Amino acid sequence: MWRMLQQDEGDDFVLATNETHTVREVCEAAFARVDLDWRDYIQHDDRYERPAEVDLLIGDASKAKKILDWEPKVRFHELVGIMVDADMELLSRETPRKHLGKLP
Repeated sequence: MWRMLQQDEGDDFVLATNETHTVREVCEAAFARVDLDWRDYIQHDDRYERPAEVDLLIGDASKAKKILDWEPKVRFHELVGIMVDADMELLSRETPRKHLGKLP
């Protein structure tokens, strides 16, 4: 982000791992991080599936690589772990305060 802000003019950049994963894979990785089986918590309903707009969704970070000399250092499972750990940390700090009536 710092490199983006150093540009003479604002521009849009895609920061992506150049990997593609399903929602199921995200659920599997996230729940596994906290030793839970995602199937015990998530239900699938075909009514909420949108028709496939494209066969493959994958971020193209080539512009960020070319202009910013940026490339991903964090891969999928590590990224999911970072996000889950951050949520767990937030919950560990908010839950006691919530029970004491100090949060809305």
